[in-house]
Amino acid sequence: MNEWLKEPRVMGILNITPDSFHAASRVETIDHAIQHAARLIEEGVDILDLGGQSTRPGANQISSEEENQRVLPVLEAIRQRFPSIKISIDTYYGEVAAACAKLGVDIINDVSNGCIDSGIHAVAAETKIPYVLMHNSGDSTNLTRLISYSNVVDDVYAFFENELARLMKLGISEIILDLGFGFAKTTEQNFELLNQLDKFKALGFPLLVGVSRKKMIQTTLNVTADDSLNGTTVLNTIALMKGANILRVHDAREAQQAITLVRQLALSSK
Repeated sequence: MNEWLKEPRVMGILNITPDSFHAASRVETIDHAIQHAARLIEEGVDILDLGGQSTRPGANQISSEEENQRVLPVLEAIRQRFPSIKISIDTYYGEVAAACAKLGVDIINDVSNGCIDSGIHAVAAETKIPYVLMHNSGDSTNLTRLISYSNVVDDVYAFFENELARLMKLGISEIILDLGFGFAKTTEQNFELLNQLDKFKALGFPLLVGVSRKKMIQTTLNVTADDSLNGTTVLNTIALMKGANILRVHDAREAQQAITLVRQLALSSK
């Protein structure tokens, strides 16, 4: 995975939910999911990130059984229709991750770092599937609870140092870091982390950035999620220039265009 991530990649969001914050990313049938996946792939997505429940503030938490009912048929259909595309499962349930692993999922994307179901770490360790470690200071009942930081950049960096050591002791070695933009952070803290994203390269693991259409853009520009594409592209471009390896987005074409332009800029300086 690390070799593959030497070039920036685009992770396209596919929400198998009725309540994710950006309505255009929601799918509720297998046929709709296939159509949405096909559009993302045509636009240049490298990874499809399938999620069976929303992690937006105030979203209702569903059971692992219900999440499996939503996700597994879609995953199976997409894997059959698009056998070469990489697929990530966005879940915090070990049971869901294990079932998806049997269907050939390529990445486990856990926004909770095991705080809801520690069994997900055992699945990642056993299967050796790359694991996304996201910073989050929420708890099992509120993944977006804001807390105070002594220094948000230093505190998030220390969190990663501690958690990387712990996960590697558990046998999880292929890890992708996600600073958790929008989770347990103010708008100002989100921008401070983005501004110093390059500092986190020193940890030696790929960086995933997920700012697509989020509140940090909406609040700053006084726009809705539907009107946040331009702001998303601007922040994704900044993230790439500061070392992002994966852009998690709703809009694949614009993210790939940002990658192309940043790559050309880098070539012009050689």
